[in-house]
Amino acid sequence: MARILCLSFSPLHTDPRVHRQIALLSREHEVTAAGFSDPQLAGVSFINVNGPRKNIAQRALAAARLLGRKFDAYYWNIGYIAAARRALHGREYDLIIANDSDTWPLAVALRGPARLLFDAHEYAPREFEDIWWWRWLHQPYRAHVCGKYLPAADAVTTVCDGIADEYARCFGVRPVVVMNAPPRRDATPAPVPADRVRMIHHGAAIRSRRIETMILALDHLDERFSLDLMLVGNDVKYLAELQRLAAARPRVRFRPAVPMQRIPEETRDYEIGLFLLEPTNFNYLHALPNKFFEFVQARLALAIGPSPEMAKLIRAHDCGIVAADFTPAALARALADLTPAVIERFKRNAHAAAATLCWEHESETLRRIVRHLLAHAPCAA
Repeated sequence: MARILCLSFSPLHTDPRVHRQIALLSREHEVTAAGFSDPQLAGVSFINVNGPRKNIAQRALAAARLLGRKFDAYYWNIGYIAAARRALHGREYDLIIANDSDTWPLAVALRGPARLLFDAHEYAPREFEDIWWWRWLHQPYRAHVCGKYLPAADAVTTVCDGIADEYARCFGVRPVVVMNAPPRRDATPAPVPADRVRMIHHGAAIRSRRIETMILALDHLDERFSLDLMLVGNDVKYLAELQRLAAARPRVRFRPAVPMQRIPEETRDYEIGLFLLEPTNFNYLHALPNKFFEFVQARLALAIGPSPEMAKLIRAHDCGIVAADFTPAALARALADLTPAVIERFKRNAHAAAATLCWEHESETLRRIVRHLLAHAPCAA
């Protein structure tokens, strides 16, 4: 039984990818989880790495360090990183799994004899490239972290092929793909009504995702179509804007969010899982999110824009429609001609795809990587 540290600067009980990672490895190994909240998993030790928030003067100093390209000084003075370094100092592990680029320098500093697995999740140097001040302040820093620390990893993973290709092109390291798929759910597709098409979108209410585009698509669709939104997030102003937009459209409604484990069960009675994500940054272009797989596990037909990673899987499994572009009108055109028979076919195909587009399938890749790392064997893609 190996000693494994799973490190993530996130709330571990609500971070789907990291939570699945911890749960999987804790079945075979002694796992310590370090993050912002307890993952609440039996047998897993938790180390809280929350640190103090910066005051105005400290934020100004941090920005000056970024502008002056003093990246190491910036990094080691982040409150939660300093707290994590203190909490983890002197501990030894056989393997450290470091989630997202903010953990990588710390993992290297802590490694000792440990093997290192970096889970990049998204493409770090272009994560918020649509925000001008982020490009100005943070993009050079993220590129520095990737260039300096990626070569130190014994293995690297990410969520999709497009992001893996970009890491390989820019940094000479091609991650192994482990998709963000939830556990397989035993279910059958719900019947398709003859006279209505109920659509569901769930996820974070983030302004850059432009959720209003999906609401506006209802203006181009007939009375058969309705849309429910199950949203979480801290942007109260944006949520209020979406609620005002929906208030003028009786076929759009909001419903309470549910814990992530219950999403497929709670959404099974819909016909279509809807996600239109305009590619305002590189990671949005290559999005292959949890909700895509949760729609599959709910045995829904899927409707998306021309996002290449999602579209590739929809076409491979014939389980939904892909709009020509990311406008409300294009989405409506792709939806308008759907018949109950076509929706039923898509749902049947989603049911077939659920056997492989699931964590049970993806977790085998992670288990193989961990096994090879602990045996000091090569980790081929």
